[in-house]
Amino acid sequence: MTRPERQARPAALGPMAPAASIRGARVEEIPVLQEIERRAGAPFAAIDMAAVADDEPPAADTLRAFIADGRAWVWADANDTPVGYLVLGLVDGQPHIDQVSVDPAHAGNRIGKRLIDHAVSWAKACGLHTITLTTFTEVPWNGPYYARLGFTYIPRADESAALRAIRADEAANGLDTWPRACMRAEIETWRAG
Repeated sequence: MTRPERQARPAALGPMAPAASIRGARVEEIPVLQEIERRAGAPFAAIDMAAVADDEPPAADTLRAFIADGRAWVWADANDTPVGYLVLGLVDGQPHIDQVSVDPAHAGNRIGKRLIDHAVSWAKACGLHTITLTTFTEVPWNGPYYARLGFTYIPRADESAALRAIRADEAANGLDTWPRACMRAEIETWRAG
């Protein structure tokens, strides 16, 4: 399940974070990434989704595999400490955002968008064509957010067997208590920035 940054940035927080702070995640940062995930999940409790808020972050072995495959990136602050991360799987030979999370203390800086832009750029350099994810359709910082970025919903009938398997796993873990769906965006027409 994906948990991007919140939509609005209060004016009191000042200008947006500087660009070019994305780098590959490091194995020694796995506990930091897991803590980002816990913090990013907390806002779900405020919208009666406590089970999502309390969901455990990806296991260390899972994150280690993404790092080893070169498909885990972080947004690092001025001290080179990660404050957001994205891990990218491959589904049907195309990129699939397994997780994108931003520490709520850094929400509103478009960190989630920049991490997704980076993943799309990586995919384009690899000659790939589409990027997918699964998301909650009614959570403002999930489905509606991704739609604003350029993702479109995939009708259930058009989901591949691999995407259906992901959705079945999510359902088995109780995530279908709230409306969820698959989304996709075309790499070639993606608008970065």
